[in-house]
Amino acid sequence: MSSKHFVSTKPVRKLNLKVLKRILSYMGAYRARLIFVVICILVSAIASAGSAMFVEILIDDYISPMLLQDSPVFTGLIKALCIMAIVYVVGVLAGYLYNRLMVTIAQSTLKRIRDEMFSRMQYLPVRYFDTHTHGEIMSLYTNDTDTLRQLIAQSLGQMISSISTMIAVFCCMVYLSLWLTLIVLLSVVVILLVVKAVTGRTAFFFVRQQQAIGALNGYIEEMVNGQKVVKVFCHEDKNLEGFAKRNEEWRLASTSANGRANSMMPMMNGLGYATYVLIAILGSYMAIAGVPNLGFSGTETITVGVIASFLTLSRNFVNPISQMANQFNSIIMALAGAERIFNFMDELPETDKGYVTLVNAREENGALTEAEERTGTWAWKHPHKDGTVTYTKLEGRVVMDHVDFSYTKGKEVLHDITLYAEPGQKVAFVGATGAGKTTITNLINRFYDIDDGKIRYDGININKIKKQDLRRSLGVVLQDVYLFTGTVMENIRYGKPDATDEECIAAARLANADSFIRMLPEGYNTMLKGGGAGLSQGQRQLLSIARAAVSDPPVMILDEATSSIDTHTEALVQEGMDRLMKGRTTFVIAHRLSTVQNSDVIMVLDHGRIIERGSHEELIAKKGTYYQLYTGAFELE
Repeated sequence: MSSKHFVSTKPVRKLNLKVLKRILSYMGAYRARLIFVVICILVSAIASAGSAMFVEILIDDYISPMLLQDSPVFTGLIKALCIMAIVYVVGVLAGYLYNRLMVTIAQSTLKRIRDEMFSRMQYLPVRYFDTHTHGEIMSLYTNDTDTLRQLIAQSLGQMISSISTMIAVFCCMVYLSLWLTLIVLLSVVVILLVVKAVTGRTAFFFVRQQQAIGALNGYIEEMVNGQKVVKVFCHEDKNLEGFAKRNEEWRLASTSANGRANSMMPMMNGLGYATYVLIAILGSYMAIAGVPNLGFSGTETITVGVIASFLTLSRNFVNPISQMANQFNSIIMALAGAERIFNFMDELPETDKGYVTLVNAREENGALTEAEERTGTWAWKHPHKDGTVTYTKLEGRVVMDHVDFSYTKGKEVLHDITLYAEPGQKVAFVGATGAGKTTITNLINRFYDIDDGKIRYDGININKIKKQDLRRSLGVVLQDVYLFTGTVMENIRYGKPDATDEECIAAARLANADSFIRMLPEGYNTMLKGGGAGLSQGQRQLLSIARAAVSDPPVMILDEATSSIDTHTEALVQEGMDRLMKGRTTFVIAHRLSTVQNSDVIMVLDHGRIIERGSHEELIAKKGTYYQLYTGAFELE
């Protein structure tokens, strides 16, 4: 399959300077270390060029004269060799230090970036996670951050080192011979033209490689999570086909990118050797023919020492160009990953202009006062512009007044929804899949904001209530249960972080989960992994109900809470659920009509509209849609 099926093939920018500048801003926190790194790089570059210059001194000042002596004295040569050895050692130490420091800076910088990524993720709206796959988000933390690590730890340091080395070597070449320097420069121009012709689109393929691996990871993540569904529907062959296509896309992009990049080094080496041979031939000819040398060292005839030194310098000049060309592609790939990371970090967090908060309260003589400890009574704290504060008792009265909503602009999914939930009432939503039942509860939670109308909670517009306080007042039990890695006790306590063990156990008893928990290998201390893979769906649901119970919320939302529980387990749960709902306003979404018969109000939805409302008896008497559902004239789909 062609790449257009999975990744973008549009041309990419060669170098995003804004992204690079932003990366450097994160590294700015380690300015002192970076300055030391630059000093070490300069020392290493000077040592590299200086050691090549020593070759000319060794040959012309020591070795050549000693060849003409009957009894040569090696003292001067040994001193020169010692100095040369010291220069090499200094260069090696400087290289070691700057590489070690760059690794430290890279890991520290990436830690800051990952911290910010995770922190930002906590405050992104639900809409973001509904429109991006988990694998795509995980790829930011793994593949993209890894390319960023290579950029900071290796590429940036090597680029600076290569540039510094080239400058130092160029100065040395000009000092020795302008003629030979011109030959090297002409050879470099030829090398660059050849490299550009062969590897011109390497950066483009590296970006495609990152996009392809992100798509592949997303697919793998989906298949791992859905293995049971895959096996139930015998979808293995289709999945293998889908994986093969995405894997082939990654292979093609990776082969194109790395094939071109890897061919660069041997190509540069070959052209570098050609330059080496050319300088050796022309330098030897100039020495034999007595051509005057032109350089800052003088205009005398070129010597064997100058030729030997220049040969080393030419290699030291071409190699950094090869390294820079190779690193440039890594930089482009890293910047592509960094741009994806920064786009993620720049996603707008949930906006919250609410100012009404939820507090513990104490009621005396009809007046509410704020309390530090938990009293069992809640109140909405409403500050006013004049500095005064009023308190409204949390009773659980929820009103939706002519509410319209659309996930995508222009495609309305809820139309003119009006409902009244009085304190302590049980309100049930019934309707086919996609009728808008869960959407209504999402709006009460303010996971999404409405397009039109009003939602009031105890007479307060929910836009004025801080989202954190609004959600703290709502207990939610979802159809899809997610249990975190940790003990059973920790998973129950997730509903109330400061809950005592006794409170967690009481919540488990309320949900009728205590008996099966005590049968686990280590009871409440049993470690759960993989989303509670060792538990049945019903047991996971019971823990979810216990988690909601321990938070003791004034309002409950039960979204298909018993749909995955067998009839026997449902009977055990129903009593606990009734105790949990007692005195609380409760919104129930259910496919099983038997679970909503005792509701105070039943809303029948169809395509985002409330088409019937009333008690079970009233709706049966009407003999409308609910009656047909209840009697089996047609079924929910």
